[in-house]
Amino acid sequence: MRWMIATCAALALAGAASASVSEPVTKGPPGWMTGCWIMQAGQKWTEECWTSPRAAMMLGSGRSGTGDKLQSWEANQILPDADGKSVFWASPDGGTRVAFPMLSQGASEIVFANPAHDYPQRIRYWREGETLNAEISLADGSRPMRWRYRPL
Repeated sequence: MRWMIATCAALALAGAASASVSEPVTKGPPGWMTGCWIMQAGQKWTEECWTSPRAAMMLGSGRSGTGDKLQSWEANQILPDADGKSVFWASPDGGTRVAFPMLSQGASEIVFANPAHDYPQRIRYWREGETLNAEISLADGSRPMRWRYRPL
């Protein structure tokens, strides 16, 4: 009897493990963004760091510069709205926070949009292996600016 219970428990655990592999989590904060990231070309650099999801939120910061001179910085959050849907909050150079509600989310991609904002109107993050990619653009994808980060 013990063997049968242990076997059933093992099969249930194996089924749960395979389900989690084949059915990636696509709700809540994008944990795959966690960590510190850098893009550097010569003296120009951009860094972005994200905390791991906790209590349904992530905190982020970014800064860009040339050599040892800072050119811009930003404080960000990914927080749930009243319905539990993720919202990207951006505060460039310490300015007023701007909300970008989540438009879509997949296993390794998340897109936020605020068509009423001047620029950007869309913010997209996605992973390709060890690389974190970021793109800002107008709502239709025009005027894109892209970053291809590697782990810092």
